[in-house]
Formats: sequence, C-alpha cells, structure tokens
Amino acid sequence: MKISGHLIVLCGPTGVGKTKLAVDLAKSLDCEIISADSRQIYKEMYIGTAVPGKTELNSVVHHFIQSHSIHNYYNASMFEAEVNSFLNNYFTQNERIIMVGGSGLYIDAVCKGIDDLPTIPHDIRRKWLELFKNKGLKFLQDQVKKCDPEYYNEVDRNNPKRLLKAIEVFEITGKPYSTFLKKESKPRSYSTLKIGLNIKRDILYERINHRVDQMIKVGLIEEARALYPHQKLTPLNTVGYKELFSYFDGKIPLEEAIEQIKNHSRAYARKQITWFRRDPEIIWFEPEDFEMIRNYIYEKI
Repeated sequence: MKISGHLIVLCGPTGVGKTKLAVDLAKSLDCEIISADSRQIYKEMYIGTAVPGKTELNSVVHHFIQSHSIHNYYNASMFEAEVNSFLNNYFTQNERIIMVGGSGLYIDAVCKGIDDLPTIPHDIRRKWLELFKNKGLKFLQDQVKKCDPEYYNEVDRNNPKRLLKAIEVFEITGKPYSTFLKKESKPRSYSTLKIGLNIKRDILYERINHRVDQMIKVGLIEEARALYPHQKLTPLNTVGYKELFSYFDGKIPLEEAIEQIKNHSRAYARKQITWFRRDPEIIWFEPEDFEMIRNYIYEKI
C-alpha cells in the first residue's frame, strides 16, 4: 500500500508538557495538530481539561478540540472513524500531521483500530447498572479484577462506565473485554511514528500539583459550578469536576476537593504511563528534548 502521509503521535501522562511541545513541533514541521484527548473534545469543558490557550490555538491549526458536546454520546470507535476520515482527506494536500494526547484508547483506536464490540442487551445493561447503584464502585472493580485482570490493571478504575463495559462484554461472550481490543493493527494508508514523553516521577507530580493550583486560580470552580446541573453525564465523570461536585454537594470541604484533584490526577498519570509502556512502538524522550525529537522525526520520515 502506498503511504499517503505521516501521522506523528505525541503521547504521555497528564501534565508532562505535551501541548507546548506539539505546538513547537508543528511550527517547525509546518503541519497541523489533532487532539487525542477524550475530554478536550467537549466544548463545554475548558479549564479542567487543560485545553490549549488562545495563543497556542491561533498559532497552529488544531482539530478535535472542543468540537463535540457533552450532551451527545461519543466513544473511541466514533473517534477512530472521524479521525481517519479526516486524515484521508488531509493527506491529499499535506505530508504530515501531529496527533497529541494522553487518552491511550483513543490513540490506539486511530493507529490500530479496535474490534467491533458485541451489542449489549438492555436487560444485561439494566442489571449491572442496578447492581452498581446498590453495591457501589468497589463492587464493579472487584468484578473486573476477577473477569479481566489485564484490563483491570490498565483501566481508570474510578470510571464506572468503562468497568461496566468490561463486565457486560464478559457476561454475554465469556471472553475478557481486553481480548476485544485490537491485537493486530488495521491497515492504514499512512505511516505512524510514536513518540512518548516522560520525566522523573517527582517532577511530574510537582507539575501536576502546580497545574491544578493554576486551574483553580483561573476559574475551575466557577466552570464546574456551571456544569453542576449536568453532573450525571459521562464526560463529567472526570478528574477536576467530580471532586468539585462533591464539594458542591456538601460532602467534602473545598480544600479536600482540591487535594483529591491532585491525588486523582497523579493516579491517572500513573495509569497513562502503564498504558503507553506496553506499546513497543513508542520511543521515549523528555519534553525538553525538542531538538532531539525533531531530528528523530526528520530521520524517520
């Protein structure tokens, strides 16, 4: 198959510095950027998802940033279809593009594809939703740990939607959900070059803590309060929002909510690193290694 273009993937944990490096590289490579962030895609969520600032958005063309609404259902399979349709058109006029983000499932969906999942019967879905309501998150976590330990070690265990999906798929197929995640890549008309960003853990944690403080300073509490009426929507079951919803409900004080955001952000970063480390195609750099990364890209494409 003739290569139509080059997709440069820039991935890594939250707070590592992906956004700035992606913009700098896009300017140097004279190309555009696709966001592979499962939350930055929603137009109602800005501060808590660390959407690039106006200067960054104006300096390089970005795609799939605040392009969808929290009120419309969206998933990785839809992202795969939309991005690949976009790329097929983009590569008719352009040679390369950068896809940047920390949502491993979305990145894998674009680069490798994911298997078609079985349709979950309504009665099965209702049964597990009811069990979740009655027995709580820990119950779901224990179920996934038993039926799919591989997925349990990678999934965001605080996301009931993903836990429920794994349980439902196992019940109706008898197979772990992780076996449905693509093992062999779907053929793509473009080449893929994967670059991972990481830094020492203590430095990463400091950056995450500082970023949370900055989010609070520039209005995260007000943004979360405006979204509070929609808190049951899946996109809002997200670090930075759900903790503040607990504060609004009077369950915890503000100081504890902020500390939880930091703790949960650090835990999420660890899970992202675990997810990306399993991909042997990713070559790792530190985010400050701009020249080294740019030279590596030119060498490979």
